[in-house]
Amino acid sequence: MIRILKIFGLLTLICYSISGFSQTSEINIRFIGNCGLYMTDGTSNIYIDFPYKSGAHNYMEYDLSELDSVKSKPIFIYTHKHSDHFSGRLVKKLAKRLDGKVYTPRNVKELLKLNNELADFKIEAFETKHQFSINHYSYLLTWHNKKIFISGDTEHAETIASLKEIDWAFVPAWLLMDANEKGVKLGVISKMFAVYHIGPDDNITNEDPKIILLNKQGEIIKIPY
Repeated sequence: MIRILKIFGLLTLICYSISGFSQTSEINIRFIGNCGLYMTDGTSNIYIDFPYKSGAHNYMEYDLSELDSVKSKPIFIYTHKHSDHFSGRLVKKLAKRLDGKVYTPRNVKELLKLNNELADFKIEAFETKHQFSINHYSYLLTWHNKKIFISGDTEHAETIASLKEIDWAFVPAWLLMDANEKGVKLGVISKMFAVYHIGPDDNITNEDPKIILLNKQGEIIKIPY
């Protein structure tokens, strides 16, 4: 059944940039697929919910070249272990070959050590609910004084509603719908929203300039700092 999801308006237009990578005072975030993101400030390389099992649950496939392009000393951070977000076999292989670190809900306490290991970086972990997932976390990254919220698959808006002054929030459409139904004014919480994990049967419409739909793999968001 095709799901028709409407994104509700939040606030007025502000400036943002979607373009190619740059190495000068910018955090670059490239959309890989589903909730998979590659984030870099030119020094550290962070992968969110990637690698996952390509095409799992009829969600996005990705080209195998994505695996070959993973940078050295990568940091892999996962919201949960559903196969459209996580592949233990692939990430274990990449981490071993590239001297990487892997963080899942099982070792989330270890993840917090990144606060002392990366320059101008802080990560906060929030235990959130997701149907059929025993352990699911959402994350708030403060990187070069820019706040980036990663929701993962959670269907509930309470956690993001408790935050403030977010620069970019990466959320699924159903979280925005939940916020709208509960009267949560997300427009005063985050400057910009990126909607990801869009399924093949999701017909999502959006007229709000503060929201972009990540339905094209390879799109890049640049956050100057």
